[in-house]
Amino acid sequence: MPATAPSHRPRRRRRTTRLLAAAATVVTAGALAAAALPASANAGESHRGHGGHGHGRYQDVQLLSFNDLHGNLEPPTGSSGRVTEVQPDGTTKTIDAGGIEYLATHLREARKGNRYSITAAGGDMVGASPLLSGLFHDEPTIEALNKLDLDVTSVGNHEFDEGAKELARLQNGGCHPTEGCYTDEEFEGADFPYLAANVLDEKTGKPILKPYWVWKQKGVKVGFIGVTLEGTPDIVSAEGVKGLAFKDEVETINKYAKELQRQGVKSIVALVHEGGFPASSSYNYDCDSPGAGDGISGPIADIAKNVTPQVDALVTGHTHAAYVCTIPDPAGKPRMVTSASSFGRLYTDTTLTYDRATGDIARTAVKSANHVVTRDVPKAPDMTRLIDRWSTLAAPIGNRAIGYISGDIDRGGTESPLGDLIADAQLAYGKTQDPETDLALMNPGGIRAPLTYAASGGEGDGVVTYAEGFTVQPFANTVNLKDYTGAQLIQVLKEQVSGPNEAAPKILQISSGLTYTLDLTKTGADRVVTDSIRLDGAPIDENATYRVASNSFLAGGGDGFPTLNEGTNELVGADDLTALEQYLTANSSAADPIEPPAADRITIVQ
Repeated sequence: MPATAPSHRPRRRRRTTRLLAAAATVVTAGALAAAALPASANAGESHRGHGGHGHGRYQDVQLLSFNDLHGNLEPPTGSSGRVTEVQPDGTTKTIDAGGIEYLATHLREARKGNRYSITAAGGDMVGASPLLSGLFHDEPTIEALNKLDLDVTSVGNHEFDEGAKELARLQNGGCHPTEGCYTDEEFEGADFPYLAANVLDEKTGKPILKPYWVWKQKGVKVGFIGVTLEGTPDIVSAEGVKGLAFKDEVETINKYAKELQRQGVKSIVALVHEGGFPASSSYNYDCDSPGAGDGISGPIADIAKNVTPQVDALVTGHTHAAYVCTIPDPAGKPRMVTSASSFGRLYTDTTLTYDRATGDIARTAVKSANHVVTRDVPKAPDMTRLIDRWSTLAAPIGNRAIGYISGDIDRGGTESPLGDLIADAQLAYGKTQDPETDLALMNPGGIRAPLTYAASGGEGDGVVTYAEGFTVQPFANTVNLKDYTGAQLIQVLKEQVSGPNEAAPKILQISSGLTYTLDLTKTGADRVVTDSIRLDGAPIDENATYRVASNSFLAGGGDGFPTLNEGTNELVGADDLTALEQYLTANSSAADPIEPPAADRITIVQ
C-alpha cells in the first residue's frame, strides 16, 4: 500500500437546504469556566442564533461530532439502542436513540443558522457492523456518511478489521477485490478524509493516510489531527495490521500540532480513537463535578493531560461512553474532552470561539453538550432510500430464521447470558470437529449486540434471523481448537485481570461446565481464585491436556491473552457465526425456544 493516500477528491458541495425537524433534544451542559471575552472585542458584534459571536474579532465555529457508529444505519435494538438520562431529582430514565435516518435529521437541524459548521468523527465508523452494512464491506455506511456531510474522521481500530488495503479502498473507492461491485455503479469511496497520523507503513515510516486536515472558511482555519489507540494491534487480528506500526498518541499529536502551527494553523482539534470511563452511565452526567475531569478515568485522562496546549479540544471514542469533560492541559488550562457514546445514539455540539486576531480558539468561551438522537423527529428521506436500497439486496440472506428465543438475551455484565450462549455454541461446534473438546472461551468485545425477543422486522417475536446473528458476531472469526495444559488454562484465566488487562479486566465468557470464583476484593491475578477453578466439578489438573475452542482472534493471543497463542495441535474450523447458527437451529424451535442462560458460572465476590 502507498505510504500516503492519493490526493483527496473535492468534496461535494454541502447542500444549502436542510431538513426541517423539531429537534427537541435534552442537553447536558459542559462548559469551560466562563472568563468573559474582552468587552472591547464584543462591542458592536453581530450575535447570531446559538448565543454566539458573528462578525467582528470573534467567530463562533460549530463542531458537531460523534464516534463509534460501527455501521449502525438502522436503529440499534435492545440496550444498544437506548441511552440513560439522569433527571433533576437524581432518578434515571432510558430513551430510545440512534438510526442514521434520525441522526441525519438532528445534525441537519443543528447546522441551521450556523454558517461556520464542521462535522467530525472519532473513528470506528465501520467494522463490527450489522449485516446491512457488514455484508457489503461497509460501503453502505460510507455512502451514508457522505450524505451526512461528514467533513473528517480519525481512523479507529475497527477500520483495520479487513486490513490497510481495504481501508484505502473505503477512502479512495473502487469495487471489492474479490466480491466485485454490488450495484451497477462503482463504489466512489469517502468524500471525507480518514486521518491516521500515528499509523505508519513499516517500510517507509510514513502515515498510511493523511495525518491531518485543515478546514477553512472566510479566513477561519481549524486543523484536525487524527489518531487511533497505540494498542490497536492488541485488539485487531494480526492480518489486519500486518506491515503497520502504531505510534504513541500524545507524541504523534504533539508532532503534528507543531507542524500545523508552522503552517499558521493555530486552532487545532485532536480526533482521538481512545477514550475514558465516566463515573456515571448517564449521558448527561456532570463530568466536572466536583472538579474538572474528576468524573472520568481511563487512558484518555492521561492523554489529555499530556497533549500540547496548542490543541484546543479532543473528540474521543473507543469506550462507547458518553461524556463532556474539561481536563487541564499541561499548562493547567481547562480543555474540552468529549465522547458521544456509540451507534449514532448521541452527537456532541461544541462551540469553538475563534479569535480572528490571533487565529486561535478563545478557550474560556468553549461550550459543549451531548444531545440525544431521538426517534421522535422526521426520518431523513435520503437515508431511508439508502437503507431501502441496500436492504433489498441483503434481504434474501438476512431474513432467514436461524433460531428461536423465549426472551431477551443480553450481553451486559461481567458474565452475560449471551456470552454463555455463544461459548456453549462454540463448545458444541468444537465437539463436532473433535469429540475431545473440553471447553470454550469467548471474548466479551466480540459480542457486538444483544439478541432481542421483539421482532426487528416481519419475522415475528422470538425469531432470531441471520441478520440478527450477524449483528451479534460480525467479525467472521473462525472457531479454532487448541490443546493447553491445565497450568496454561489457569494462566489464561488469570490474564483476564492481570498484565495489560489489570486496569480494565476482560472477563472471558465460558462454556457450561467451567466454573470459578472471581474475587474483586483482591488485586491483579489473585482475583481469579485458583483453587475454585473446576471443569465439570473436578479441579483443573495442571499437568493434564485440555482441548479448548475459541475464536481465531483469541486463539492468536488477542485482547491481552498471550498464553492462548501458545496452544498446540491447532484445528481451524468454520466461522463463529456458523457455530452460533448451528447451535440455535439444533437447540430451539418455535414451540420450544431457547431460554436466556442464567449467567451463573462465575461466582463474583465484591
